[in-house]
Amino acid sequence: MTDAIDINIPIHPEMLHWGRRPTFEMVEEIADGFASDVSRWVIGAHTGTHVDAPSHFLPGATTVDEIALDSVVGPVRVLDLRAVEEEITADDLDRAGAAGAERVLFRTRNSTDALTRNVRYDTWVGLGPGGAAWLVERGMRFAGIDYMTMEAPAHTEAWPTHVALCGAGVVILENAALADVEPGDYLMVCQPVPFAGREAAPAPTVLLPLPSGATA
Repeated sequence: MTDAIDINIPIHPEMLHWGRRPTFEMVEEIADGFASDVSRWVIGAHTGTHVDAPSHFLPGATTVDEIALDSVVGPVRVLDLRAVEEEITADDLDRAGAAGAERVLFRTRNSTDALTRNVRYDTWVGLGPGGAAWLVERGMRFAGIDYMTMEAPAHTEAWPTHVALCGAGVVILENAALADVEPGDYLMVCQPVPFAGREAAPAPTVLLPLPSGATA
């Protein structure tokens, strides 16, 4: 028995996605006389639970295979931001208790709304530029959210939140399934697939009880 919490969303062709829909084909099948089933996927790096590396918005910056392990493995604080309607502000972060943490996950109404849909709607909850600046000023290393983009709906042309976080070297996790995760401190293990030189990758992530005496 384990206390690990899986915060990954399933990958399938009908899932919520950004850009092209993920597809797969069977290369070999037991039913056709092969020794095993073998499939091949065509899938974007920003599909499912994934990490955006700083190079996503900053050419020449850290790529997914260069992300420091201690940025994605360590204590993390899950923040209760379910009361936010659309844009997470600096005041929201302060009230939710983000101060003092190095890694944060935003549990919003997305987990039981926008993240559960198979198509993208016009509204969801994202981090506003003021909230991003708040995180950067406090030396945050990692920030995650329960939707396919960290950006708030009003800013998906200039992408100021991504620009600010990537410019400061903050690793971004998107599409985290947090509906069943209680706010508080955990030990996070997030392991992006090390696509050499690339800006993003799937990132299987689990939360574990925080060892006694440790804080996020």
